Amino acid sequence: MRWHHSGEELEEPKYVNLKQLSQMLGLSQTTVSRALNGYPEVNRETRERVLKAVRETGYRPNKAAQRLATGKAGSIGLVMPTSPGNSSDVHFSEFLTGLGEEALRHDFHFVLTPADPNDEVGALKRLAASGNVDALFVNYMRGHDPRLEMLKTLSMPFLVHGRSIGSEPDYPFLDIDNEAAFYEATKLLLQLGHKRFALLNGPIYLDFAIRRKNGVEAALAERGLALDEACVSHTAMTDEQGLLVMERILQMEKKQRPTAVLCSSTVLALGAVRAINQAKLKLGEDISMIAHDDVLTLLKPENFTVPLTTTRSSLRVAGVRIAERLIGEIKRTETFPAQELWKAELIVRASTGVAPAD
Repeated sequence: MRWHHSGEELEEPKYVNLKQLSQMLGLSQTTVSRALNGYPEVNRETRERVLKAVRETGYRPNKAAQRLATGKAGSIGLVMPTSPGNSSDVHFSEFLTGLGEEALRHDFHFVLTPADPNDEVGALKRLAASGNVDALFVNYMRGHDPRLEMLKTLSMPFLVHGRSIGSEPDYPFLDIDNEAAFYEATKLLLQLGHKRFALLNGPIYLDFAIRRKNGVEAALAERGLALDEACVSHTAMTDEQGLLVMERILQMEKKQRPTAVLCSSTVLALGAVRAINQAKLKLGEDISMIAHDDVLTLLKPENFTVPLTTTRSSLRVAGVRIAERLIGEIKRTETFPAQELWKAELIVRASTGVAPAD
């Protein structure tokens, strides 16, 4: 069969199997397989020859054969809690994009298992026992997270995105220093003379939300101030929630109303800014705002009408790093630190200004 395109005849691509590939290269099938799987005993020159031939022939490893040969499934397991009314989360999508980019580079797959939010421990156990995955990944960590103790009993690598406040810190993780990020953000606002603060946060049971609130409270306590619970929200991080919470806060009497707002996401900030604009208030003058920026593809803080001051740490980059670490551990090609705590970057833009005179 031939393909026709703009008058030219194109040959149908020919796909080769491992045996044919090894014969073409004059190498054993074992050597070719080891080169593809990144084993360190295969020298660089041989690996490059194999990879060049793979690109030219369109060779794809047969997953079932690969699994028999290596004892590895070439897959990372994720459990996705789903329930009626659970909206899809742009933050998780951004993270998955990074995870996917790196997995693709190593020809790794995801096995994504939906689970009842009350049965994540059971779902993880079943996934580990299935033989379909080489490693597990968990996120949306809670305080005293019940998944950790079970994961530690498995003879399978796992990695946590985030941490679990109140749990023994003896597990592999990648997290950002949420407490420090919101402590620094609050300190900047205090230096600008602000005394009344609002916090639009993620759900209270999630570890990052607990730590961010702790960071705000620690900075305020140093100045003898406290966070008014009437000005704190713990919601899904959507623009709709940002709008509703900010509308409620702006109905407070002017002398009690916060002049500084911290948001746990630029998505929450999007709704909050809409409420501020509708109230005919000026961002950066009447009210200052700092949001956490996960570097979401479709929502850039510098493109807000008044560019947003942010604490920044890319979710996509975190996804790439987690895939790197898990695949490195499965293939045993590289050693990584077991625990990584990244510092968020504070980027000052026009949404933060001097506190208005009462």
